[in-house]
Amino acid sequence: MSTPMHSVAPCMRQGPFAAAFHRLFRPDPESLLGRLRSPTYLRWQAGLQLFSFIAVIMLPLEKGFSWHWMAPTLLSLVLYLFFYIRMYIMPVRQMMVNAAGLVAVGLLLWPLNSAAFIYLMIASINLALHPSWRLWLLTVAVTSLLAVPVVLLIDAPKSLLLVVPMTSLFGGFSNFIYMRGVRRDAELRLSQEEVRRLATLAERERIGRDLHDLLGHTLSLVAIKSELARKLALRDASAAQREMEEVERVARHALGEVRAAVTGMRRGDLAAELVSARLMLEASGILLGGGTPESLALPREVEAPLALVLREAVTNIHRHARATEARIEISSEEGEFRMRISDNGCGGLAAHGNGVSGMRERLRALGGTLAIDSPLRKGTTITVAVPMAISAQPPAAAGTRRQAAGSAA
Repeated sequence: MSTPMHSVAPCMRQGPFAAAFHRLFRPDPESLLGRLRSPTYLRWQAGLQLFSFIAVIMLPLEKGFSWHWMAPTLLSLVLYLFFYIRMYIMPVRQMMVNAAGLVAVGLLLWPLNSAAFIYLMIASINLALHPSWRLWLLTVAVTSLLAVPVVLLIDAPKSLLLVVPMTSLFGGFSNFIYMRGVRRDAELRLSQEEVRRLATLAERERIGRDLHDLLGHTLSLVAIKSELARKLALRDASAAQREMEEVERVARHALGEVRAAVTGMRRGDLAAELVSARLMLEASGILLGGGTPESLALPREVEAPLALVLREAVTNIHRHARATEARIEISSEEGEFRMRISDNGCGGLAAHGNGVSGMRERLRALGGTLAIDSPLRKGTTITVAVPMAISAQPPAAAGTRRQAAGSAA
């Protein structure tokens, strides 16, 4: 079925305009919004600072309306928006050029509009978002010097010679602090990814070495024994049978070693989980304290569930707690392993939500206990306790003993 021409024409008319509009205001990948993936902070700040143009109109309007200053002020709005938006959506290397354009508009408008110095301050404040803080300070200094002859020429209040640099410094300082935090978070994420990559590479190399050590000699022995059994099969059947029995024994032994190696690969590591917890929380702006004593050694059957419990607790802090500080304390007291995970977040952790039930099940299998103290808006503390005598046994036996003790009681 053919499409009516009147339905196609609007699409043809809107397509190029919409595409051009999108290209005009789409952030460049190397721009502030592109590099920081369009954070809300920059969008809100850009929107709020656009209201400064209201002050550029209202301040001189208090002395009376005149097209002598209103006409160039309205014209400057176009240039103001052009340079201002380009500071956010164009490559960072062009920020200085756009800031200079904004300063030039302010200097040209200043003799006609007494509030045009606001353009100079906005240019300096936004340039604090530039990666180079020296360039920002240099811009503040140059802008302040350029304001001196204009103030003297139009006989403006001398206090502006102090207002322009001080406002530029104090206003830009918040931008500088924000961008420093953003860059540190980015560096931390990169370092976290690098740690994971190196850990993966090291694990692959270890697996390769283990498999070579486990299977290299064994498979060579199996090949030799099998070849010998093939040669003996026609001459001495009993000897060939003995060789094949030896091959079977060697193969079963190798299978057991491979299973043990795979179990070691899959087991949890409490120390590694602590490192991952620190990386995750600090990447979220949560300061992590505490640690684990070097002398504390746990059976792998116990360490794996405890590592998963720690992971779940840290994930809850990361996702739900809205905390600024957290602490993990691991110790062995009175024949009992203890792990205490606390934060200063919003609290209110449900007794059976957020993975708590899974943590309880894992600890119940070890004969351990889980205690939660989570008052609303006063943080959360999770205390894990596993008897050392029970933790030395396999988890199934520990659970059976605990159930038997409970039945006897």
